[in-house]
Amino acid sequence: MGELSRKIDVEKLVSYSDDLVEVLKDKRDINTLTQCLDHSKSLHSCCDADLNQLQSSIQDYQRKINVCNQKTEQAKSEVAAEAEVDHLQKELEEEREKERALQEELRIIMNEINDLELKRVSIEERKRALKKSEKDELRAEMTLSMYASVTNIIPDLNEQSKISGYMVDRDKKVVEKIEYDPAKMTAFDTCQCIWKAINSS
Repeated sequence: MGELSRKIDVEKLVSYSDDLVEVLKDKRDINTLTQCLDHSKSLHSCCDADLNQLQSSIQDYQRKINVCNQKTEQAKSEVAAEAEVDHLQKELEEEREKERALQEELRIIMNEINDLELKRVSIEERKRALKKSEKDELRAEMTLSMYASVTNIIPDLNEQSKISGYMVDRDKKVVEKIEYDPAKMTAFDTCQCIWKAINSS
């Protein structure tokens, strides 16, 4: 009875393995990263457009300031009325204030562009790391599949404290659990036991 409790249906185990493969092939994470990258590029493009518009506006205000300076100098040289000089001076200050506001807005946009660039680089790195992880997982999956076909042993990777797995007998369509405790056995003895299990399968 104890031996039967350690045996499970091979078809259920194969179905579990197929489900595990599908989970490993899930592309939702990389698709999410790709969408974030596209969104980052779109925001970067919008910020560039705003930057160009602000720079153009700053140039226009600079030209207006130059015109005001010229008018001010001309008014002074012609000994214009004091009221006219005050008016020109006020207009000049208003244009300068607008320029300062635009410069501050430009600084904020430049900071946002820099942040977006950092995020883009981070997303690219995560995307590359995810692709590498997927390749590593596929390589590990193929390696485990090869080991299982050669040794008829499927390791239990969830068990960290012990060396364990399942002996698969395809002819009898049964699976028997094997388990070795490294704390109670030497590495040599464990290896010998595994070889015996492989040879007897």
